[in-house]
Amino acid sequence: MAFVSDKVKNLPPYLFSEFQQKKKKLEAEGMDVIDLGIGAPDLPAPQFVVDKLAEEAQKPENHRYSTYSGCQEYREAVAGFYKNQYNVDLDPDTEVLAVIGSKEGIANLMHAVINPDDSVLVPDPGYPVYRTAVQLAGGKSVSLPLDHTDGYVPLFNQVDASTAQTAKAMFLNYPANPTAATVHLDTFLKAITFAEKNHMLLVHDAAYDMVTFNGYQSPSVLQVPNAKETAVEFGSLSKSFSMTGWRIGYMVGNKEVVQALSALKSNIDTSQFLPVQRAAAAALTSDFSASAANNKIYQERMEKLHDALSEMGLQADQPNGTIFLWVKIPNGYTSMEFAGKLLNEAGVIVTPGNAFGSQGEGYVRISLSVGKNRLDEVINRIKALDLKEVTNG
Repeated sequence: MAFVSDKVKNLPPYLFSEFQQKKKKLEAEGMDVIDLGIGAPDLPAPQFVVDKLAEEAQKPENHRYSTYSGCQEYREAVAGFYKNQYNVDLDPDTEVLAVIGSKEGIANLMHAVINPDDSVLVPDPGYPVYRTAVQLAGGKSVSLPLDHTDGYVPLFNQVDASTAQTAKAMFLNYPANPTAATVHLDTFLKAITFAEKNHMLLVHDAAYDMVTFNGYQSPSVLQVPNAKETAVEFGSLSKSFSMTGWRIGYMVGNKEVVQALSALKSNIDTSQFLPVQRAAAAALTSDFSASAANNKIYQERMEKLHDALSEMGLQADQPNGTIFLWVKIPNGYTSMEFAGKLLNEAGVIVTPGNAFGSQGEGYVRISLSVGKNRLDEVINRIKALDLKEVTNG
C-alpha cells in the first residue's frame, strides 16, 4: 500500500540536506568540517529582542492563539517599517500579513494564487524553494533568465511573448540569493511594467533587504507607483536580525493576494507565537543599529574572503548585499565536482551553483556564516589544494 503522494515522491532532493549528510559522515570519520553551505547567520539575535521575547512570554494572555493574520502590534510595526524605510503606505489591516518565515509564506502563496498547470516565471539562478513551491501547488516553473554580464537583472526580452502572456506569476529576489546581485528601483519599474502588460502577479522576495554594504540601500518593489495593484513583497527578520530559528516574516502589498493567503493559512496554521511577534515588532521599530553592526561584520568577512579568493584566481564580484559570495569555478569542473573537491579535500562545504538552476552551473555559493578565524582556516585549506590542478581541471 502506498502512503506517500506522487507530489512528494517527485520532489527533487534538497541539496542542502544531502551535503549535511555528507558533513555528518565526514565528521564521524574525524574531519573538522567548516560549513559555508547554508545561509544561516551565526551572529546572535539582538539582546533587546531576546529580552522582549522573555518579557512577553511571561504574560499568560500571550499563550493564546494569535489572530490568523498576525497580531495588530506586529502588523502595525511592519507598516511603520515600510513608511520609515521606503516611504510606502500600507494598511496594516488589509495589506500586511504575518508569515512563519518567508519560506513558509512563499510555499503557501502558490497554493493561494495558482491553479494546476498554471505557469510561473522563476529566476535562474534562483532560490530553489520557488520551483518547489510551484511544483507542490501543481504549477509549472518557467526559467526567467538572469545573466552575469547584465548584473543578474531579469532579461525580460528573452521571455517568449506567449510564455509571458500565459504566466500567472513571477518571482524576483533582490538582494539576490545565490548571486548576491543588487538592483536599483529602475529594475523594479521594468518588472512592474512587464507584469502589468502580461497580467501576472509579481512576487518579490526581499529576505536580504537590510543586509547591505557600501552605502547601498535596497529598494522595495512597492516604491514603484501603483505597484500594489500588481505586486506583493515578502520580508523576513531571519537575516536582518539573525532570527532564523524564530520563524517570523511578513507579506505585504496587493490586498486581494494578502487576503487570499490569509484565508488559506487560516485553514493551515494560527500564525506565530505571540511573544515572537511582539519581539519582532520591537525589532522593526528599533533604530536598526543592531543590523548595521552585523552588516559591518559581514562586510569585513566578505572583503577578506573575496580578496583571498581573488589572489587564488577564483573570481567573484564584490557584492553590496546578502551574506554570500557567488564564485566562478575553475575550468574543467562542474559545480558539483568542485564543491565535492572542497568538501572531500579541504573539509569546506559550499553549495554548487546548479542547485539554483541550470544558469548556476559554473559557480558555487559561499556563505559568510563563520567568524574571521574560521575564514582564515578556510582560506588556508583552499590555498593548500593543488591550485594548478584545480585551474587545469
